[in-house]
Amino acid sequence: MMGKMLRKALVAFGALALMSGAAAAQMKVTIAIGGAGCLCYLPTMLAQQLGEYKKAGVEVELIDFKGGSQALTAVIGGSADVVSGYFDHCVNLAAKNQALEAFVVYDRYPGLTLVVAPKHTGKINSVKDLANKNVGVSAPGSSTDFFLKYLLSKNGVDPNSIGVVGIGLAATAIAAMEQGTVEAAVMLDPAVTLLQGKNKDLKILSDTRTQKDTLDVFGGEYPGGALYTKSGWIASHPKETQALTNAIVATLKWIHSHTPEEIMAKMPDNLIGPDKALYLAALKNTIPMYSTTGRMDPKGAEAVLAVFSQSSPAVKNAKIDLSKTYTNKFVDQAHATMGGK
Repeated sequence: MMGKMLRKALVAFGALALMSGAAAAQMKVTIAIGGAGCLCYLPTMLAQQLGEYKKAGVEVELIDFKGGSQALTAVIGGSADVVSGYFDHCVNLAAKNQALEAFVVYDRYPGLTLVVAPKHTGKINSVKDLANKNVGVSAPGSSTDFFLKYLLSKNGVDPNSIGVVGIGLAATAIAAMEQGTVEAAVMLDPAVTLLQGKNKDLKILSDTRTQKDTLDVFGGEYPGGALYTKSGWIASHPKETQALTNAIVATLKWIHSHTPEEIMAKMPDNLIGPDKALYLAALKNTIPMYSTTGRMDPKGAEAVLAVFSQSSPAVKNAKIDLSKTYTNKFVDQAHATMGGK
């Protein structure tokens, strides 16, 4: 009798283990990042360091890529579930009838800067001077590339007259700039601040790291980094989507209630690099960029569409329903659960 009961208990325990194993497998998510060392993506990395994904009930694998376009390709191809990248890809691909949706936004501003390479400081004084020059971007087709094309068009320069060179976002970008491989580049922090630390007279032609600068360039707030993926994935994985959103919202709250020094102390040494003082300076420049809520501002989404309509005929001619490129549903739920605005 005892043996029979024990066998039943073992069978029941085995079934329970299988069920919990299946649940655990279901709550595993792979996030492709368009450059883990870039401070624009810090909330995604910090959430892992703080254990926020696990607290939210999801196991996350982070895969690092050189640029947002490559991270996006991984999700489109099915080798990753979610992109940690710039929202503008959702708008750009909507013109190609690909349904991508951002579900939590962590950057209020894009943080993109157009910088002149130190060796070419005397020759380039404005965006117009970039005609027929080689300009670096993280990777062709990435948000850095979109930003460059927008600035060129805005300043009357034919984007096709530029040699676009993929130089990454971190050490490789700094090396390309210092060696003069490119005459200018679209860069992000901490690379911009690190390059500035070595070259005090570094010339910045355009800067979107603050609200004022972003308004000057785009005429409105312009959302940068977000977690986004295929609309179909969100529909079929609502629990995972909610868990990821909860983790990022909790991380944004943590960022805005801690000092830059405390934030840096949580980041892995390989992302900080050898010069901690300059990384800290870059972090201080970047913190105002991070969202306090995780929500998409509809006006921000409209600004992205307006910018792309200027630089991309495909976007201009497409009838894009912006409301399908993002949702605030999961962020609203996160705030309702955690308390807060």
